[in-house]
Amino acid sequence: MGERQYGIDNNQVLQYAHDIKGVYDAGVEIAVVVGGGNIFRGLSAEKSGMERAQADYMGMLATVINCMALQNALESIGVETRLQSAIKMEQICEPYIRRRAMHHLELGKIVIFGAGTGNPYFTTDTAASLRAIEIKADVVLKGTRVDGIYTADPEKDPTATKYDEISFQEVYDKGLNVMDMTAFTLCHENKLPIIVFDMNKPGNFLKIAQGEKIGTLVR
Repeated sequence: MGERQYGIDNNQVLQYAHDIKGVYDAGVEIAVVVGGGNIFRGLSAEKSGMERAQADYMGMLATVINCMALQNALESIGVETRLQSAIKMEQICEPYIRRRAMHHLELGKIVIFGAGTGNPYFTTDTAASLRAIEIKADVVLKGTRVDGIYTADPEKDPTATKYDEISFQEVYDKGLNVMDMTAFTLCHENKLPIIVFDMNKPGNFLKIAQGEKIGTLVR
């Protein structure tokens, strides 16, 4: 949303595209999962009376709109991409096929995964964890509005302190909110580390790729 209250801020999307291009130019293989909360949030719709499965499918379609915006921004600055959707819509993107996605990455393209897992009751966090495991990614980077994991919500509690590194078990024990539990457990069981970082600060993505300690590492 950037500075907007709703929808897509093209300047914000272009900033993300430039950040991704910086890492791409460094030779890193990148796959991206995008949420859809700036357009439609399934959980919020359920609370207002909509059936959960229907609301989740609408949220998945919203993610594809965001994916198309990111694809357009990346290609406008010279980065070749492929958009794959867990829900078939052949006119605008490929269906998700694991081996094809891995082949695109090997050929030096950025792969964008849309429509979550393709199933209701699963978040885009879970989609990110699942796709990362499937394509044998080295790490999941969760971009948020805050610069890591804190003892409490730093936007609500000024006394909250940040963790530079924390174990999966500590997150369970302390009841910290990193991802939804399904997504988090998938990473834990498959020994896939997570880095939570502020995606709105230009250059953070590249610093992480270069090995700087940005955000919070969960392993």
